Amino acid sequence: MLKVNRDDKRPIWQQLLDQAIHNITTGKWPPGELLLPSRELAQLIGVSRSTIQTVYEELFSRGYTVTSRRGGTRVSEWTYAARPSEDAIIEELVPPELPLLNAAVGHLHSWFGDKDNQKAEIDFSPHEPYLDEHFQRNWRQSFLQASAETDLDSWAYGDAYGFLPLREQIQRYLSLERGVHVNTDQILLTSGAQHSIDLIAQALLHEGETVSVEDPGFPAAWMAMKYRRMQVVPVPVDEYGLCVDRLPTGSKLVFVTPSHQCAVGVIMSEPRRQQLLHMAAEHRFWIVEDDYDSEFRYRGDPLPTLFSQQPQNTLYMMSFSKMIAPGIRISAIIGPKEAIRQLAKVHELTYRHLPIMEQLTLAHFIEHGHFMRHMRRVRNVYRRRHEAMTKAIITSGLSERFTLSGVETGLHMLLEAESSFDEEAATNLALEQGIRVYPLSKYCLESDRKGWVLGFAKVDETAIEEGIFRLAGMLL
Repeated sequence: MLKVNRDDKRPIWQQLLDQAIHNITTGKWPPGELLLPSRELAQLIGVSRSTIQTVYEELFSRGYTVTSRRGGTRVSEWTYAARPSEDAIIEELVPPELPLLNAAVGHLHSWFGDKDNQKAEIDFSPHEPYLDEHFQRNWRQSFLQASAETDLDSWAYGDAYGFLPLREQIQRYLSLERGVHVNTDQILLTSGAQHSIDLIAQALLHEGETVSVEDPGFPAAWMAMKYRRMQVVPVPVDEYGLCVDRLPTGSKLVFVTPSHQCAVGVIMSEPRRQQLLHMAAEHRFWIVEDDYDSEFRYRGDPLPTLFSQQPQNTLYMMSFSKMIAPGIRISAIIGPKEAIRQLAKVHELTYRHLPIMEQLTLAHFIEHGHFMRHMRRVRNVYRRRHEAMTKAIITSGLSERFTLSGVETGLHMLLEAESSFDEEAATNLALEQGIRVYPLSKYCLESDRKGWVLGFAKVDETAIEEGIFRLAGMLL
């Protein structure tokens, strides 16, 4: 018999429903048992008939009972033989082992510096840009104004290509600043470089195909491709960039950072660029050009893109992570219309579209001039910090023992050591001295090159000088 507890804060119908479900699921009310008519049960319990009707309707809607005009309400014909007892311990399901995934994520953590393990007084991070309250104030302003001005249609399911007004702003920026002239249907918005690479692997490659990557190079590129079951082949990098003549026969895609090589920092020479473009056209493979920080060039204007020279088989990746902030998670792939359409289909199936508020805010941020003012301001900051880093490395004597490269563009430079250098021990010793540096080996797939990738975007001039001279005192 069901009972009402007047001290129970739950509604009476909820109390009775919970008791009825318990009786059914434990077999106390067996399958096929006829329940009392609602009027009769209400009188026995001392509640209104409508309360019992509510309980019966809920039992029926959840599938615990069946009803018929002549047969009344009965317990559904469930099978309880396999049901565990109340005292049985139900073990938590264990997900399958994914060694490739675990290894890749572990490598990414170490590449980023394992910052949770030990804090550093001076952190030469090559991954993060300079941010300040001035940026935050302008971004907040764009956020509030974009929120107030947007219409309700913007909150519906959006375009898999991305928010059109933002793509129009990116189209204008690329044309004016980078010499890249495209239509908006050649631009697909993504949530970062890794998202872009993952979409490219899914949409333009078949499992098991050969992908060539720079070595040293961008770890997330080869990790994402490996996770998508591609055959990843490392290709060496020298002082002229990717060694194009070492590309394996049968490559379907080459991932390259020609304007500021990820890790080594060199600029791909014009002969190498032409060699790569010619080979891609002849052997029909994709070039993925990751242009992650070339807007910050300290000698002359940003270099022409590979995409602007050969757009038919080049995918150009740009990101706002270094230009503004990684936290907004907006980047773009620019390419031939058919390739971008294929990428958009995969994006629509797997992700649908990016969150609208970040896109609205960034579109407003660019349209109202905040973005270009921000770029001019941080370029001046980076120029001063670049000069401070270069000067400190030279005057400290580090440049006499290590080879300095990658000083023309971007937000990091390389101090390269001989292959016999104990990079791990020196990195740990530096951390003990309060300085976090980033080993070149973390960027290597098969290469045995050693040294440190040193970023300067988030370190002011005083800290740069202090950190470099501490390193010199430790190593020289």
